[in-house]
Amino acid sequence: MAEVTIVVKEATSGPAIQDIEHYLNQFDGIDRVLVDTADGEVKIEYDEKKISGKRIIGNLQQHDYKSNSVNDC
Repeated sequence: MAEVTIVVKEATSGPAIQDIEHYLNQFDGIDRVLVDTADGEVKIEYDEKKISGKRIIGNLQQHDYKSNSVNDC
């Protein structure tokens, strides 16, 4: 199990948070998505055998969310 923390500017409002959680939970290998509404940090626990942190970030960017990794993925 691996974890990546990403800052997503839009992850501070209810609808955006729900959209991000729903979108990420669709991917095979993502086990948990936690969003800190105060600063837009999104913590994602995932199975690195099924999906990579870089792919997670890429998927968010394709979904028009601006994201930056806080830790290496």
